[in-house]
Amino acid sequence: MPGFLAVLKEDIKTVFDKDPAARSILDVLFFYPGFHAIRYHRFANFLWRHHLGFFARMVAHAGRFLTGIEIHPAAVVGRRFFIDHGSGVVIGETSEIGNDVLMYQGSVLGGTTLSKGKRHPTIGNNVVIGAGSIVLGAITIGDGARIGAGSVVVKPVPPDATVVGVPGRIVDERRRPADLLEHGQLPDPVAEAIRLMLNEQTRIEERLEKLEGKKGAGVAHDELKQKIREVLREFNNENI
Repeated sequence: MPGFLAVLKEDIKTVFDKDPAARSILDVLFFYPGFHAIRYHRFANFLWRHHLGFFARMVAHAGRFLTGIEIHPAAVVGRRFFIDHGSGVVIGETSEIGNDVLMYQGSVLGGTTLSKGKRHPTIGNNVVIGAGSIVLGAITIGDGARIGAGSVVVKPVPPDATVVGVPGRIVDERRRPADLLEHGQLPDPVAEAIRLMLNEQTRIEERLEKLEGKKGAGVAHDELKQKIREVLREFNNENI
């Protein structure tokens, strides 16, 4: 096990590696609640493992009050863990987090049962959990997975998969590292479904026009076609 100073240096370096806004060591030491929350948790977890539960909870409660981040002292957190911005993050008692995990503000690792046993998620290595996303229950999120912002995940996620939506759906299983979460590049299954429906509607309109033309009973479809084109333009606009 690395010593206190080695872990401290590693945690500071992790902030610089995962947040381009970090300017100096003083910035990290004084102005990064995610970094502070991890330091509080490491101490609280040490006390918890040495059967000093009351003092562990006291340290964890102080950390929550000062940072807005709640991490139960019993939660297992790996190395080079980073919480970006951090406010509103909740990590439950039986959560297990691997190495090199990145969590964004408002994300939750929650339980779904009143059982005293394992009831919170197990997060693999190199996982990215997007802003406002919720992972519930004793499920496993595989190494390298990405959880899109605002997603609700209640089923296991395989390694290297990308999950978006409510409830969360796997939309990408390509094998690639997930050190960063490009929120604007994630697939949108709802938008894709609407796009397919509109394209199909356009094809039906074209066939109907041909049939009406053959029978000499032409009907104007210009207004509907124009609206479909406008909606498709909105969905295909990459500058949004």
